[in-house]
Amino acid sequence: MGSYTYPKFTYKSVADLLTQPPQHKPLVIVGAGPVGLAAAIDARLKGLDVLLLDEDDSVSFGSRAVCYAKRTLEILDRLGVGQPLCEKGVSWNIGRTYVEEEEVYQFNLVPEAGHKRPGMINLQQYYLEEALVERALALGVDVRWNCKAIGVRSEDALAMVDVDSPEGKFSVSADWVVVADGARSPIRQMLGLDIEGHVFKDRFLIADVVMKVDFPAERRLWFNPPFHPGQSVLLHKQADNVWRIDFQLGWDADPEEERKPEKVLPRLKTMFGNDTEFELEWVSIYTFQCRRMKEFRHQRLLFVGDAAHQVSPFGARGANSGLQDADGLMWKLDLVMRGLAPESLLDTYHSERAYAADENILNSTRSTDFITPKSKTSRVFRDAALALARHHPFARKLVNSGRLSVPSFITDSPLNTVDVDSFAGAMVPGAPMDDAPMQCDGAAVWLVDCVGGAFQCLVFVEDVAHIDNSTRQSLLALNNAPVPIEPVLISKRAGSVEGMRVIVDVQGLFAKRYDAQSGSAWLMRPDQHIAARWRRFELQAVEQALRLAIGSSMVAA
Repeated sequence: MGSYTYPKFTYKSVADLLTQPPQHKPLVIVGAGPVGLAAAIDARLKGLDVLLLDEDDSVSFGSRAVCYAKRTLEILDRLGVGQPLCEKGVSWNIGRTYVEEEEVYQFNLVPEAGHKRPGMINLQQYYLEEALVERALALGVDVRWNCKAIGVRSEDALAMVDVDSPEGKFSVSADWVVVADGARSPIRQMLGLDIEGHVFKDRFLIADVVMKVDFPAERRLWFNPPFHPGQSVLLHKQADNVWRIDFQLGWDADPEEERKPEKVLPRLKTMFGNDTEFELEWVSIYTFQCRRMKEFRHQRLLFVGDAAHQVSPFGARGANSGLQDADGLMWKLDLVMRGLAPESLLDTYHSERAYAADENILNSTRSTDFITPKSKTSRVFRDAALALARHHPFARKLVNSGRLSVPSFITDSPLNTVDVDSFAGAMVPGAPMDDAPMQCDGAAVWLVDCVGGAFQCLVFVEDVAHIDNSTRQSLLALNNAPVPIEPVLISKRAGSVEGMRVIVDVQGLFAKRYDAQSGSAWLMRPDQHIAARWRRFELQAVEQALRLAIGSSMVAA
């Protein structure tokens, strides 16, 4: 078997929770998968107390989610676990698609230099979960293993969670409950909340194989390969010489039969040859679906990740979108819990992340329909596109082998300030920020590491030495806003201004990617999305944009 040893986390007694009346906790998170753990870590980084419940006492079995996108890696960096995971994982930017054995399509996830993180890393989910658990415990998250939520009630003012533990049943009340209990979401089912969409009638075999081969660390997908005729196959390299292979089986395949080693091993030998030594580590059969809840917020309950929405695996959108859910939720929940923003701000969690879910579902459905056509007409189209792609470049963009996960541009968010000035480029209000190499205090840094976790106002200047005292005082006044805004100067030249960070655009890539001119300003949200931008910094404009970004202006209207 593989080299990974599954940890068994230490059970913490719940004697302190076995009380009547029930204990009250400001924030309860149900589910210690990647999304629940990320939410808990983010809560602690913001100084919030959090109780995390999970019915198990280890990490997920098998590799499961393996592809983590550039935006997710940037979030993990902010949570404090990105670097070791990137060092352990397999980085890649190139994906290739083949018809039989001929390459017909290729993409590069990060075609431009000047980004800290690659387009993707491949890493078994158990490594991600173990790193997140270690980080959560180090930050003081109150994790209770072997505690299963068996009942949930939500009212206008609080929620109640009933829990079964090795020491008996108990209840805990909470101001807010983040529901991160996975695709089957027992809590969603307990409450009878609907989830709508499409279940695809196809089956795939996942095989995690340990083998030492010289294949490149690229995503490879084959249509109708000679080693698996009439179907598709997907190949990814992971850590520890583990390779993930997905074989399309068809809807009529018997799941119990197909998972047996005597059925799996011949498929692998046909693909890799009899001379290749390998060891089977994990096998699973899956079907998939593209669907979501109508509402991600139900009074005091906030659904995240697979509990709220599911997509097919083509495009690596599941775990990536779930971690972005947590990233988009926790800064809003933090402001609401501190009384700095109205509860209606949490409604924008649904509107923004449901938009992202719909975008993911649309792209995922298109990919799945192409890879697993459901009608004679769609199969004719698919096969024609593949045949043309072998000889005609124009047809290659029709080959949909799974458009890879990218963050959503939430340009229609009610929290955005509409542009009043003209800018070029993609960094519009609602855009996730683009990275760039920078310098701070003489050290090389990355823009994404300098921004995030709080509201910040970036102001671009040619030379910080030329900032007048009035502008400096206005920038420093941002620290005194009801929700503080940190002023950050981005300059072409090194320098210092008392009370402010100065970041130097050493390669000019910030100016290029943000269409920056001297005096241009941007209001950045804690989740690194742009809330507003102007050609000239004005204190009142920034303060008004902040009120909109935290939902206060919507209430006033």
